[in-house]
Amino acid sequence: MGNVTELLDIAPVDLFHGLSKSFTADMPDVLFSAAMKSQAMDMEFIWVSEKGPPGQNSLTSGLNITPTHSFANCPPLDIALIGAHKVGYEPSETELAFVRQTYDSCTAFITVCGGVEVPLRAGLLSGKRATGPRFILEMLREKAPDVKWVEKRWVRDGKLWTSGALLNGLDLGTAFVEEFWGDRRELLGFLVNGGSWVGREVDYTDGR
Repeated sequence: MGNVTELLDIAPVDLFHGLSKSFTADMPDVLFSAAMKSQAMDMEFIWVSEKGPPGQNSLTSGLNITPTHSFANCPPLDIALIGAHKVGYEPSETELAFVRQTYDSCTAFITVCGGVEVPLRAGLLSGKRATGPRFILEMLREKAPDVKWVEKRWVRDGKLWTSGALLNGLDLGTAFVEEFWGDRRELLGFLVNGGSWVGREVDYTDGR
């Protein structure tokens, strides 16, 4: 969206990147065996804004991302990930139309933290199970009673994956890669354990 997003909201992208050939190719064999490297995948990471380059998208802490594509020339996305925007920001109809188009064509649509507000505004959540930050779940239930709001770290309903607050996006990301690429055991196991990936239980059993 054309607004500021928290850096940790898009952190799951790095979990995916760890499974890519571009990440593993230059790793020394003493760390990444031939078996691990053979399980890496071709991945293209696309950053999209309404107008595309050379403009920039803002993240918190003064960071910026230069988009690779605009809404007009963005290729079909296999996986779409959207983080939150600032409180009070109103996505434009152009933005919502792009979200609807992307949702229809993608294999997986992921929202992290308050990013769930965007597909909600786009009318994509009616009748679906979803979650969001725990501190606004009651407000979301009142705002959209047609959505089955669940108090969990992450929720999957078909292609839709939603998470709680920003760090729950990493819980979701770990569950996501294990669901779709769990057969790549050597590579995934090394990344999960070596990288100390977050992968807590889906329920808030520890109260946090």
